[in-house]
Amino acid sequence: MALIADILLISGALGAAIYCLVLSKRLNKFNDLEKGVGGAVALMSAQVDGMTKTLAQAQNAAKESTASLTELTQRAEKSAQHLELLVASLHDIPQETTPNQAPASEATPFLRHRETRG
Repeated sequence: MALIADILLISGALGAAIYCLVLSKRLNKFNDLEKGVGGAVALMSAQVDGMTKTLAQAQNAAKESTASLTELTQRAEKSAQHLELLVASLHDIPQETTPNQAPASEATPFLRHRETRG
């Protein structure tokens, strides 16, 4: 009876040892840095690092563009105000007509003739 118990105990230990070896090989394949999940995690980590750097560069470029656009908008507003002042000052200048020059409201004879022919 003791012999049978020893044989069963040894076979159980061998079965557990074989099971552990199989699990060890599967775990090594699972964590393999080139083919397994470990490789996928390493690849994703590298991609996340690259994306983080790209995002930081894009944010810096956006900040620079915003600053540049703000400056250009301010310059355009100043130019528009200056042009408004110039146009307003043109309305204050009296229009002088020379004796040889017809007023701007009268059409030339040629134009008057074309307007009547229609």
